[in-house]
Amino acid sequence: MKRFNGVLVEVLAPLALFYGLRAAGVDQLLALLAGAVIPVVAGVRDLAAGQRIGGVRWFVLGAMAVTVAGSFISGSPRALLLRGVVLMAALGVFLLVTMWARRPFLYEVARTVFDQDKQRTWQRNWDEHPPFRRLLRLCSALWAAACLLDAALRAVTVLVLPVDAVPGAELVLLVVTLAALVLGQRILGRTYLRRHGLRLDGVEVVPVAAAR
Repeated sequence: MKRFNGVLVEVLAPLALFYGLRAAGVDQLLALLAGAVIPVVAGVRDLAAGQRIGGVRWFVLGAMAVTVAGSFISGSPRALLLRGVVLMAALGVFLLVTMWARRPFLYEVARTVFDQDKQRTWQRNWDEHPPFRRLLRLCSALWAAACLLDAALRAVTVLVLPVDAVPGAELVLLVVTLAALVLGQRILGRTYLRRHGLRLDGVEVVPVAAAR
């Protein structure tokens, strides 16, 4: 829950800060830069607290640094807004690449939010149930396709909409993308596992007959 709250703050705080500064008459580029500082501050805070910064956070900060540099070079706020496009496109490609790794990225992400008992169960699912392994690879493909489509829609949003409308539109797009992914993954997971006589009982894969 604490991790979820932190992510929520990092998503909503820049948006609130941007529109607050714009209402106060601050320049578009400066307002966007002020919002971009929030993830950086969060990263510095974690380092100061001795916490490990994961690869995803480093990737986000790196993409932000590139787009901030681009915005200074071009002088255009739209260059800074393209960071969302870069992030989603890169994530989509990464998910596609890791589909055929020893374990797909989605498997590793799930493990990071589980306690030790659930991690052992997740590991047992992977070792003992080939349909579960194939399902995670299918889900990785689903997430990759959604991220790439999201990136394309973000690019259109950044290039077509007024700059002041883009941050809000991007948040709506993110919510819609995540909602569609969660629903699609749930339907795919249930259907695929049941086709192989299996289902999830919590995080454990069990035969359908045993779960009744």
